Amino acid sequence: MATKRKFRFNDFGLGTKPTSKGYRALNKDGSFNIKKVKVPFFNRLNFFHELVTLSWTKFFGFVFAGYLVINFIFATLYYLIGIENLTGIRSSDPTEQFMEAFFFSAQTITTLGYGQVAPIGLAANIVAATESLLGLLSFALATGLMYGRFSKPVSNITYSTKAVIAPYRDINGFMFRVYNAKRNQLLEVEAEVSLSIQRENSHLRDFFSLELERSRVVFFPSVWTVVHPIDENSPLYNLTEKELLDKDAEFIATIKAYDESSLNTVHSRSSYKSHELSWGEKFVYLGRMENDKLLIDVSGIDNTEKADLN
Repeated sequence: MATKRKFRFNDFGLGTKPTSKGYRALNKDGSFNIKKVKVPFFNRLNFFHELVTLSWTKFFGFVFAGYLVINFIFATLYYLIGIENLTGIRSSDPTEQFMEAFFFSAQTITTLGYGQVAPIGLAANIVAATESLLGLLSFALATGLMYGRFSKPVSNITYSTKAVIAPYRDINGFMFRVYNAKRNQLLEVEAEVSLSIQRENSHLRDFFSLELERSRVVFFPSVWTVVHPIDENSPLYNLTEKELLDKDAEFIATIKAYDESSLNTVHSRSSYKSHELSWGEKFVYLGRMENDKLLIDVSGIDNTEKADLN
């Protein structure tokens, strides 16, 4: 007697009530299409997360802007205390005096100290000492953020743009392809695929865990075609293309792997809506032998050809 593999969940942590037809819970890039509003300001503050997840351009822009702002503030303090409390200021023009105070601040915060300009008097020395301490703390924080960004385990698993319903043995199967775009080695790769569909005459959704032909591979140097066999125990059994579109189906794929380079577990996710399925097509094999090596042309990850469904 065959073991049933049709697992249904009331929810998948993504909400069971879509607000409109065509709602997508998970974007193609793996980000969630959910936004929380009216969260108390201090409850959602997380500077470390924001700075570690920013793009490199925005991160360096933030660091540079912060550097300018801090030096501007301390240059203003030196100027307000009195420019006569800084030795070596040669200009009599207020703008040039402020600029010299600004560059003295830059030398102080980095503990560089060329020696041309130095503070005299209690007030100027207190400001300079405070700035030196702030500089040490700021650069330590920036170093930690840089390390956090470089050491953060990130997967670069690329998914095929579309999935297919293709012949599989003597039945059909739901399939998509993935490959690792980086040169690092991923081991113990595990895949899970879930299906979210709308109930009949309802705005509620049902969630199913799809049984895979192979949910785990030990090595991942090539392209992996993830396959869900559509047998009599599958929630896709006897469903047509039109029915999947009417049910606003969404296939949610998650992949977990061990990154040999960072010695960390990495995660990746993406999704396919019912209109991103190609029916009666199968993926084209991408490998060819050359100089005793198997070459995989990953640019053809979306290449398919017509195939008669069973």
